[in-house]
Amino acid sequence: MRLAIELARRARGIDEVPVGALVVVGDEIVGEGWNQPISACDPTAHAEVIALRASSLRTRNYRLEGSTLYVTLEPCAMCAGALLNARVARVVFGAWDAKAGACGSVFDLPREPRLTHRLDVHGGVCSEECSGLLREFFASRRKPGAPV
Repeated sequence: MRLAIELARRARGIDEVPVGALVVVGDEIVGEGWNQPISACDPTAHAEVIALRASSLRTRNYRLEGSTLYVTLEPCAMCAGALLNARVARVVFGAWDAKAGACGSVFDLPREPRLTHRLDVHGGVCSEECSGLLREFFASRRKPGAPV
């Protein structure tokens, strides 16, 4: 999770919402990403999606069975869907997202019985630090003269 937090700081450094993610298979990091939807002009450029893309390219497989994704914020519906489609085994996240979380907060896609894949979910890991990064970012955006 410490590396995911560092990746979130990288997103913050380019004025993106500070979310970082990485995919691990065994003891090996196979992909990483940080939020880039603004800078990439791509609404799908969430940290999780970028990490999944990098992992799939590296492993040369769109299925990431047995992998774990570490991310600083609870995945949204789009990202949770991507994790399920990639057959990720487990997601470990930091901050809960009461507005858009899809791994237990607003929705619970990983445990939806009508879907063909399940995802083991562990939330709240380093939650204070992850939440703090987000609070600081949005507080700075509300200051007069801050970028929109």
